[in-house]
Amino acid sequence: MAMTLRTDAQLDQALRALADAEGISRQEVVRRAVLERLARSSHHADVESSTAAMLDQWSDVLERLKHT
Repeated sequence: MAMTLRTDAQLDQALRALADAEGISRQEVVRRAVLERLARSSHHADVESSTAAMLDQWSDVLERLKHT
């Protein structure tokens, strides 16, 4: 799929610097950034979900520990 990405001078400079430093295209810099952001976002959601489940499962124990 094709997509046009409009950039300002600051973003274009950053893309060029990253692409040059890593020896990849600006398109690849953007691609990797988006995929990394998705992975972090998914991980954050998983952690929140697991935390909620654990708090629900262990709420009685946590309450008892709070009063010791």
